Amino acid sequence: MEHRKWHQMETNELTEALQSSLDTGLTPSVAAERLQQVGRNELTEGKKVSPVKLFLGQFKDFMVLVLMGATLISGLLGEYLDAITIVAIIVLNAILGFVQEFRAEKSLRALKALSAPLAKTLRGGESVIVPASELVPGDIVELESGDRIPADIRFIEANSCYAEESALTGESVPVSKHSDVIAAEELPLGDMRNIGFMGTMVTRGTAKGIVVRTGMGTEMGKIANLIQQTESMETPLQHRLEQLGKILIIVALALTVMVVLAGILHGQPAYEMFLAGVSLAVAAIPEGLPAIVTIALALGVQRMIKRRAIVRKLPSVETLGCASVICSDKTGTLTQNKMTVTKLWIGGHAMDVTGEGYEPTGSCYEGGKAVDIKHHLPLRRLLQIAALCNNAVVSRIDDEQEAKRKKSKTTFVQDEWVLKGDPTEGALTVLASKLGVTAKSLEGLYQRVKEFPFDSERKRMSVLVSHQGGRLICTKGAPDMLMEQCNYILWDGKVVPFTATLKQKVTNAGEDMAQSALRVLGFAYRDLRPHDAADADADVENQLIFVGLSGMIDPPRREVRESIANCRRAGIKTIMITGDHQLTAEAIAGQLGIMPRGGIAVSGQQLNGMNEEQLDRLIDNIYVYARVSPEHKLRIVKALQRKGHVVAMTGDGVNDAPAIKAADIGIAMGITGTDVSKEASSLVLSDDNFSSIVAAIEEGRGIYENIRKFIRYLLASNVGEILVMFLAMMAGLPLPLVPIQILWVNLVTDGLPAMALGVDQAEKDLMQQKPRSAKENIFARRLGWKIISRGILIGVCTLAAFWITLKSGPNTPANLVHAQTVAFATLVMAQLIHVFDCRSSRSIFHRNILQNKYLLFAVLSSVILMLGVLYIDALQPIFKTVPLNFRDWCLVMVAAGIPTFMMGIGSVLGTTEKKKKSNWPLSGPKSVTR
Repeated sequence: MEHRKWHQMETNELTEALQSSLDTGLTPSVAAERLQQVGRNELTEGKKVSPVKLFLGQFKDFMVLVLMGATLISGLLGEYLDAITIVAIIVLNAILGFVQEFRAEKSLRALKALSAPLAKTLRGGESVIVPASELVPGDIVELESGDRIPADIRFIEANSCYAEESALTGESVPVSKHSDVIAAEELPLGDMRNIGFMGTMVTRGTAKGIVVRTGMGTEMGKIANLIQQTESMETPLQHRLEQLGKILIIVALALTVMVVLAGILHGQPAYEMFLAGVSLAVAAIPEGLPAIVTIALALGVQRMIKRRAIVRKLPSVETLGCASVICSDKTGTLTQNKMTVTKLWIGGHAMDVTGEGYEPTGSCYEGGKAVDIKHHLPLRRLLQIAALCNNAVVSRIDDEQEAKRKKSKTTFVQDEWVLKGDPTEGALTVLASKLGVTAKSLEGLYQRVKEFPFDSERKRMSVLVSHQGGRLICTKGAPDMLMEQCNYILWDGKVVPFTATLKQKVTNAGEDMAQSALRVLGFAYRDLRPHDAADADADVENQLIFVGLSGMIDPPRREVRESIANCRRAGIKTIMITGDHQLTAEAIAGQLGIMPRGGIAVSGQQLNGMNEEQLDRLIDNIYVYARVSPEHKLRIVKALQRKGHVVAMTGDGVNDAPAIKAADIGIAMGITGTDVSKEASSLVLSDDNFSSIVAAIEEGRGIYENIRKFIRYLLASNVGEILVMFLAMMAGLPLPLVPIQILWVNLVTDGLPAMALGVDQAEKDLMQQKPRSAKENIFARRLGWKIISRGILIGVCTLAAFWITLKSGPNTPANLVHAQTVAFATLVMAQLIHVFDCRSSRSIFHRNILQNKYLLFAVLSSVILMLGVLYIDALQPIFKTVPLNFRDWCLVMVAAGIPTFMMGIGSVLGTTEKKKKSNWPLSGPKSVTR
């Protein structure tokens, strides 16, 4: 049964296949039996994981296990504060991971909410209301305007029926439905006009249909199944940190073992070396790294909220920074999702209409000059027809709605003007209002007598109105069908016969509008004679006077073109994926600058004809996908990922949810987005604005660079600490640092300064760089060299200060404590100076030191804490320190400053040399590669 093409069947074939009757429907007993066989008409959830297992699963991560080991070591050393801190970090990370995964499972619950709770059906010849979950294939369902379609149904009757399917198909306006057979074998969902889909809404008319699919067999069920089967991608940050953690642990433990063995071989006490080794291991393994990453991401999230981007999954912030492709839905994302009249054609004259959205402000221009509506009878007549032949209402948000909006704690931006009714009619209402013709202004002059509703055969709508003792028929509809009913045309302000020549001019004007992807409507009228108007049911839609054409489109958002240009400069490709028609998609893509010269647009039907190899070969040149299904979107995302792209997928509909979940980062619309798309996403745009994605990408890049900054700082500091101990042991020197000093250095220098780097300002050229590769190592772009070189210099300079102090004094325990105190102060100061060097990818001299106030405060705090250990009498015995004199501090500051300033001067000299070469007269013009 499921393999039948329901749209190809005649009514008698449907009833025979489903063993039902149009007159009586199913009997209650048959319906109950089928319910047992096929199951309830509900979207089922996949295998559930208990919350306890979900929470315990957070502790399986390798880095978490290492942190637990560090906790045990800290406890054995008596460093209970460190142990408590590490436990807090572990639990916090587990809670964050649990909450994220638990929220993600709500996607299917949101899908279930789209199911209609009740349905009107025939059971045993009687019309009854039953729970929608009890519908079965073969049930006869009755629908009217405002009803949510409870299952996938094949229409057997449709009276001016329209359905809102944008959440499923991406179609920007409600589509007309009919009961005719469609002969085509394969059809995209948007073209199945005789099928009603579960979860979509009837916006106009009435209909009757027979249920053909229920539950997980429906198109909505297929999407639910796709969400269940789609695996969430591990983010580049998660992958890199896991790699980094393993490398650090192995290297740190190996070096620590070497230090311990070297010390024992050189005669140091085994117990003392064991404690030193354990302390060094705890210091060398940056157990605070996950916490600092989490804090940096959390602070970045707060900044992104201010820029209209709400993050649901912390690691996804960084993923944005390496996004190389943005796959964007058209309707409501790149466009406003508000049909707007932009062109008029009246009596041979083309006019432009300004204004956007539903706000009734704008003007009409012909040849760049404003049209005076008071002296333009044809334009005034067209606007009257647009306003009268119309059931839509566009109004400002009332006081109650405004109060609710202000009370709401969300940051979602909402329009002040809202539409009730069909989007096409809403566009005409706004057009008339812009030019002063409102329903209120016509209220006393025209009274509606009768409406002849739109239907798919006539392709027009008419209203009969009384006016000043007479009657007027006003008609709008498809131009080709409307012209057949017109004998006259309003030309140059006069009513003249509608000749073949004039009809051709109207046809040409309509085709020009259609080529620009405008939806074209024609307008006509006739004053009725008394005997014509007497019988309101008579065929009065003839001998009409043709007035003109309107062209409307869902216009692009004003700021999107610049955002797409910014993406291009940042090396990010923008792709439009839509369920709308290809011509419309190509026109919008052209207006927004998405489609470059040589770019390709592909329809869903063409996509079906491609195998994976063909798609992979073409995908880098495809910029527009039109008339696509949810399966197509998922296929596109996966094909881009196979080519090595980091894919950001935006969307607002149910149809976008599987692809949003499969993408490296899924972005949902906050205002127009369905609950399903939001729950499947990593990021929600509170203003539905594509431009907010660019801001989020900038934040993502900045956050990742900040993470690299404090990794550079932490690891260079740790390398310095290990080398001080390692080189001293290899040289046969006493311990330069005692265990408590190693732990204190780790606490003082790794905490606040590292966090302050996490909120550092981005460098100016951040959005002029190409996206980094998703496979890029965390140590790429010479970061590894900077860590090793600075770490070696910090270690060597600290050891040199220790050796100089040790050799300049007597060979006594007191002098050893003095030398260890100098080494301790040198190491701390070297790291605190180095933190400013880490702010720039070049050197300390390329950034304003005073710019990051948080960093200045952090460094000052660390210096004060260090001075407390040196000069507070009660702390000196604990930390094995003595006060330092002026000569000691001169040695400390010189030794501490050498690593940073030596590397900084080398960087400046290297940059100057490059500039000289680039300015050499024979070097020719610079070339910029993107």
